[in-house]
Amino acid sequence: MNTSVKTYLILIILMILTICLSFEKQNALADNSYKMESNSLSHLPTKVLHTLFGHQRNVTSIAFNTNGDILASGSEDETIKLWRVSTGKLLKTFKAHNFWVTSLAFSPNGKILASGGEDKTIKLWNMETGKALRSLQGHENSVTSVAFSPSGSILASASWDRKIHLWRVKTGTKIRTLKGHKRNVPAVAFGPKGKILATASWDKTIKLWDARTGKEYVLLHTLKGHRSWLNTVAFSPDGKMIASGSLDRTIRLWDVETGKKIRILKGHRSAVMSLAFNPDGNVLASGSLDKTIRLWEVSSGKKLITLKGHWGHVLSVAFNPNGRGILASGSEDKTIKLWK
Repeated sequence: MNTSVKTYLILIILMILTICLSFEKQNALADNSYKMESNSLSHLPTKVLHTLFGHQRNVTSIAFNTNGDILASGSEDETIKLWRVSTGKLLKTFKAHNFWVTSLAFSPNGKILASGGEDKTIKLWNMETGKALRSLQGHENSVTSVAFSPSGSILASASWDRKIHLWRVKTGTKIRTLKGHKRNVPAVAFGPKGKILATASWDKTIKLWDARTGKEYVLLHTLKGHRSWLNTVAFSPDGKMIASGSLDRTIRLWDVETGKKIRILKGHRSAVMSLAFNPDGNVLASGSLDKTIRLWEVSSGKKLITLKGHWGHVLSVAFNPNGRGILASGSEDKTIKLWK
């Protein structure tokens, strides 16, 4: 073999080695990138910490207090139960409504719990005494959802009567009624800064209202895209994004400022009933009639984990606000599960 041929072969070998090293470096960088991403999501709940038994019928709604040490659950058995999150111990049970309890929400200071019922009423409960402070009446059909403003001074309620009522918490006075949806309104939510109110309806739309003090709750955007009725809506912690879940089995993420769709999350095999962002806003949890909870990476829309354990439809999900990675789920199997 002459010198020129040897030189040529050596050059080819060096080129192959260079390419291999380059690929190895790229793979190492990709692995490190994945590890960084995985570490940032290492707090994901994966196992059942506690299963809470006690309700006699479907668990329709759950809510953490602001400190994250108490969980409230509402049921078709007409009761509300309070649970110690750290131990799963039942603290208190009280008869709430004359029909199903459909929705729960704690005030920002944790001193008041609001409940909505199939009996067309909203009740405000003193958390120190467990007694009802007042009953709010005005809806003409079942109350489906309740939500406190960030200041805690206003309560919003939605109903099958297609209306959204706004109440002054201190007095129980109805101060405004929002109309515009053409069908039932199963979900209402305030943005974290209190500037926006979101309502979701069986008319396949989400409406965003200007909720700033002194404003007449002007309609800002009507979001369209779902192929069937809406069941749930949730704001991201920074208030820039909203998530909606539908009977069409999809979740859609929307830009609050522009009203434009960001992405669609697909994977559930049945209706999406409840949504909740984790405190960091990088993970979205969804509960479905397919009996699963799915966790999604918000930035990419990728499914991270599917949690299985309920044998009934999952009707409600909520992240603990204290940032410890605890997720709660309520189901038609009459139980609440705490995931860690």
